[in-house]
Amino acid sequence: MQAKEYNRRGKELVDYITQYLSSIRERRVIPDVKPGYMKELLPDSAPTEPEGWESIFKDIEKVIMPGVVHWQSPNMHAYYPSLTSWPSMLGDMLADAINCIGFTWASSPACTELEIHVMDWLCKALGLPSFFLHHHPDSIGGGILQSTVSESTLVALLAARKDRILQLRAEMDQDLEDSVLNCRMVAYASDQAHSSVEKAGLISLVKIRFLPTDEHFSLRGDTLKQAIQEDRRRGLVPFMLCATLGTTGVCAFDNLSELGPVCAEQGLWLHVDAAYAGSAYFCPELRWSLEGIEFADSFVFNPSKWMMVHFDCTAFWVKDKYKLQQTFSVDPVYLRHENSQAATDFMHWQIPLSRRFRSLKLWFVMRSFGLKNLQAHIRHGIEMAKLLESQIKTDPAFEVPAERHLGLVVFCLKTVE
Repeated sequence: MQAKEYNRRGKELVDYITQYLSSIRERRVIPDVKPGYMKELLPDSAPTEPEGWESIFKDIEKVIMPGVVHWQSPNMHAYYPSLTSWPSMLGDMLADAINCIGFTWASSPACTELEIHVMDWLCKALGLPSFFLHHHPDSIGGGILQSTVSESTLVALLAARKDRILQLRAEMDQDLEDSVLNCRMVAYASDQAHSSVEKAGLISLVKIRFLPTDEHFSLRGDTLKQAIQEDRRRGLVPFMLCATLGTTGVCAFDNLSELGPVCAEQGLWLHVDAAYAGSAYFCPELRWSLEGIEFADSFVFNPSKWMMVHFDCTAFWVKDKYKLQQTFSVDPVYLRHENSQAATDFMHWQIPLSRRFRSLKLWFVMRSFGLKNLQAHIRHGIEMAKLLESQIKTDPAFEVPAERHLGLVVFCLKTVE
């Protein structure tokens, strides 16, 4: 395929995508297929000779669509929101064409600098502390776009662990291996925390204690403090709390105003996971759960859930970028450049080396909608949830076992005696 045909086929595919999303409510949300369905539809080996685009295009409906879960359908209510929008898709279209590998500033200055700016825009729009800003005279922190909240939780845990190991080394008389110190580490989360916290512990070989929550499914300060004291008596080294704002199960909120001071007093890294709820903070009246955010060392949320910026796009901020860099920095000569000291190189803020131009779609969305319309979008979603909740409560067959927060309504069938 050459440029002329690409131009024609690209327009055809845009038309197909427009038609697909405009009529998506007519499609069955969950596919009626069994594991291995595609084996009968595809040859065993790749084609030796090139195939025409017409043949490839026909197979979208024949091979792909029968096995697609239509996440953008208004009838899709499983898992969690995963919204896209026209400006977001245009952003990735351009990013895919540029196809830069933005590991350093020098590898694509625009990729790094736009990300810095939109992360500052987003930080201010959500009402987060100024120490998360790149461009602020009193800040040594900043934000970066990661692939997922799961990856960001692991990044925060690894940075917190490295920081504590360095502190322990400075305090100790003997020289112990990191692995010896690591086996004494313990981190905390509530029993409502996302499974990614458990996975981060498995990867890092760090003990994770999941602490009980109160009647509102919220982790409280006294519970954390008691767990820290117990573990210190056992010879363990508490080093991190992953607090959740908007849990996966019921959209509950850990009590940051209590947990933050405990973390500060006990020397724990406070990581805040607001994967779903983070988008709600565009609306000032919804920021009540952010009380105590001034104690956070890192904060993460998914614009790819409720902000209409499609996957993957995860916003992650740290209070002290140097604690990330001391964890992930490698400095081979072939990646150095003349502006290494003055510029931000995001490869030192993450696990992979390579990174996509994710900020384009975020930039397109924030400019195309504006904060006013993003706020309206969030408020409308909450009003729809309130409406659903009111209708469920009038039906004697159902009950609402947990308080509604934001756009998530928890309901179940009543038990028949």
